[in-house]
Amino acid sequence: MTLSPLLLLVLFAPDTYIYIGWGVLLVLSLLAVVVFRRTRRRWLRLLCVAHVILLWYVFLWGSYIGVTKLDVVRVELEYDDLPEAFDGYKIVHFVDAHVASFDGWREKYLLAAIDSINAQHADAVVFTGDLQNREPSEVSSHLAVLKRISARDGVFSVLGNHDYPMYMPSATVQEKQQHERMTRKMQEDMGWKLLLNSNRTVYRGHDSIVIAGMENDGTGRFPELGDMKRALDGVGSQAFVVMLEHDPSAWQRKILPYRQRQPQLTLSGHTHGGQLALLGLSPAALTYKHHTGMYTSGKRKLFVTKGLGGVIPFRFGVSPEIVVITLHKRPSA
Repeated sequence: MTLSPLLLLVLFAPDTYIYIGWGVLLVLSLLAVVVFRRTRRRWLRLLCVAHVILLWYVFLWGSYIGVTKLDVVRVELEYDDLPEAFDGYKIVHFVDAHVASFDGWREKYLLAAIDSINAQHADAVVFTGDLQNREPSEVSSHLAVLKRISARDGVFSVLGNHDYPMYMPSATVQEKQQHERMTRKMQEDMGWKLLLNSNRTVYRGHDSIVIAGMENDGTGRFPELGDMKRALDGVGSQAFVVMLEHDPSAWQRKILPYRQRQPQLTLSGHTHGGQLALLGLSPAALTYKHHTGMYTSGKRKLFVTKGLGGVIPFRFGVSPEIVVITLHKRPSA
């Protein structure tokens, strides 16, 4: 795979992006001053001043305030085929932690997010990928914090595109394989149930639901490793299935077309909600058909969360979030 400009970006440490932002804005501000001094047109002067103020406001808010926020989004879902014993079953969904972006002064905000997750007293916590930016060593300093996440039925997880060694272009094949093993082992050491095209059954008495997970299944430069047949191996035709998949584009490409068995609910992330929204418009909408919130196809649903972090620690108009999903048995007519 050739190294694209986008892949080069992730070679920087998270705070390097902030320094680059400062530099770019200083240059733009100087250019605005030059235009301001040389033009006699009042409207152009006002435009220069307004643009500089807006750019600095968005940059400073997004880099130092927006990243500190946390929304707790609550979603109530009703299903005809949810087993009776799972009426009120609570799932906390989080994704795109990118924990290296919580180093230093931002670490307390990762702690606050985990405290919020635990405060929900969930039946299950699900993580749908991108724990790291580039390599598993970034997770090491946060292991003790991540181990604190708990739920009655445990933590279930899948890998995102950043959890594969695709962002280590100079590494040898052996080094990439070793790093991928470390990534998987680290989640297992935390007690998370890592689902690699596999599934687990959760029981309440004689009733049960299935939590399944596909490996990352993206398009273009992203790993396309999802296997629905393996992920749902052994799952009965009447089972209630919650599918975990990092990339929401897989819902329409692989999950819905799989006729042998379609999960009732799919949970994804990956888009970060674009991390920037102005007047309700986000760049994520230009790239992904399913980019934020709830989507429905017949009786099947997809929820895409905006996630916690990002390689670039910046959020404007798109706050970090965790999602609390409560499943309900639809009352009989």
